[in-house]
Amino acid sequence: MTVCTTIDSPLGELLLVGEKSATARGGTALASLSMPGQKHGAVVQDDWVEDADAFAEIASQLRSYFEGTLTRFDIEYVTRGSDFQQRVWKALETIPYGTTTSYGEIAARIGASRAAVRAVGTAIGANPLLLVRPCHRVIGASGALTGYAAGLERKRQLLDLESVGA
Repeated sequence: MTVCTTIDSPLGELLLVGEKSATARGGTALASLSMPGQKHGAVVQDDWVEDADAFAEIASQLRSYFEGTLTRFDIEYVTRGSDFQQRVWKALETIPYGTTTSYGEIAARIGASRAAVRAVGTAIGANPLLLVRPCHRVIGASGALTGYAAGLERKRQLLDLESVGA
């Protein structure tokens, strides 16, 4: 069963979508975290069930992150994507809090050529778990802020929260 809820955040209202899971802390595995105006963001479906209680643990971790007291999420995910996307997304999960990396470095981490940087960027742009799978920590090779499905202003806010001087 797909469940959803919205929570307020410093970035605006977040839409959380998940599936019940016997193994997830709090009983819900996160399938999507979307922000208003996000490219490729989730859209509530008629058969989804609104259930704020299902996301109590996830919401608690998000609040702690925004308060600056949580630097690593402990959330079970539902991951759907191509093998390439999943390799890229796994690499995103290894970027430590308070640091950044480049698209080229992500390509190298997954064993892709430098020519695959554009494909890496496309996979990062399709990340359904903004914030908790930290694609905001990926910047251009020059150090410039580039691409973020929820907008560069939000990317800057997240990097500022993490005290990254990008």
